[in-house]
Formats: sequence, structure tokens, C-alpha cells
Amino acid sequence: MRYEFHPEALDEYEDAARYYASCQDGLELRFIEHVERAFRQVSEAPMRWRRFEQDVRRYLVDVFPHAVLYSIESDYVLIIAVMHLSQEPGYWCHRTEPLRRAACGNL
Repeated sequence: MRYEFHPEALDEYEDAARYYASCQDGLELRFIEHVERAFRQVSEAPMRWRRFEQDVRRYLVDVFPHAVLYSIESDYVLIIAVMHLSQEPGYWCHRTEPLRRAACGNL
């Protein structure tokens, strides 16, 4: 199954890679490698990871304190967030469909 990004999720991913590049030479490449592995695994077996909130599922990235939040759409996986684990819970809820958004108020 293919995957697509919510525009804000793509921005988060790029921002995090830039941050890691500023921390140490080559660290962004390790980050990208681990996150890309997450994208591949999620797209190959999207039902494998547990539901995090309503129809949103969460994959915890190895080594780095990030999670990939995604939903399974009819013919693709939607990457909703590439979230640092210290982010405010629910900050990404506005990125989901209006019906799903109502459930995020419980976070």
C-alpha cells in the first residue's frame, strides 16, 4: 500500500531532520533511515500497529523519540504526524477528518 503525507506531517519530518543535522554531522541520515523504515513497515502492514486514537495508529520509531501517526485510508496510508514524543498530546488532531477530530477532544 502506498503512503501519503499530510502537508504538516511532511514539514515536521523535514524540520526534525534539520534539527538532527544541526546536532551532529550525519545524525539526520540516521533519523531519516529509521523514519523511512517506519514508513515502509506501516505501508506494508498498516493493521500491525495499535490504534492510538480512534482510527489513528501509532508506530514508535526505533532509536529516536518520535512516533509516526497514521490512518488507513481506502487505498493508501495517510501519515498524519511525525511526532516528537514530548509534543503536546493531540496537537495533530486538526489534521484528521472532521468526524475523527471530535474524538481528539478526549486527549
